[in-house]
Amino acid sequence: MKILVCISKVPDTTSKIAFTDNNTKFSEDGVTYIMNPTDEWYALVRGVELKEAHGGSVTVVCVGDSSNDQIIRKSLAIGADDAVRIDAQPDDSYFVAAQIANYAKEQGFDVIITGKETINYNGSVVGGMLAELLDLPYVALVTKMDIAGNEATIEREIEGGKEILSVPTPFVISANKGLAEQRIPNMRGIMAARKKPLNVIPADAGISANTSVVSYSAPPARTACKYVDADNVDELIRLLHEEAKAI
Repeated sequence: MKILVCISKVPDTTSKIAFTDNNTKFSEDGVTYIMNPTDEWYALVRGVELKEAHGGSVTVVCVGDSSNDQIIRKSLAIGADDAVRIDAQPDDSYFVAAQIANYAKEQGFDVIITGKETINYNGSVVGGMLAELLDLPYVALVTKMDIAGNEATIEREIEGGKEILSVPTPFVISANKGLAEQRIPNMRGIMAARKKPLNVIPADAGISANTSVVSYSAPPARTACKYVDADNVDELIRLLHEEAKAI
């Protein structure tokens, strides 16, 4: 079984975010980067678990420059067998999906897994775009997946319950909480990762981004809390209606 896991680099949630050039660029000063959590904790780990159960290999792919190599090496330490970095700036979701699809279309992967979304953009669209570009079935927000032969049984949460699907390989999924549990790289894995191949390939110059950033803005600062006496329901309703605009 050949498994491809798509990973990306994101700012650590503890990093202080700022913008430059009249709020048109993201400032990287003092920002610490990590592997996108849903890519790491759920997509990558489930891929490694499938390899351990059924044999085969796990390849990770990342679109980005050499600053991504550290998180790629971490994925190898967790259990991926090899890695591919497509050498380009990830300008937008379509660009990323198209570059990965261009690489994957001749590789014969049985399962392609992405995290449900990146924590910096929360778009949740790369998996669907990738599946469309490869003309493969796609299931989003998967919480459980088991494979027997060439058939996968997939479970995901929907409003009011759970949905269980049967999907033939090859297919694409996005991984949600519950699909796997986070693994911490051990020393053996870290040492082994140094010898595993990380292949850098050029981006397809014919693919370009479909969107551009006009400006960034931070969310408004939190205002002071207003306390209303529990018996003063009319005042609470007035505040919710006139100030909070919640009702």
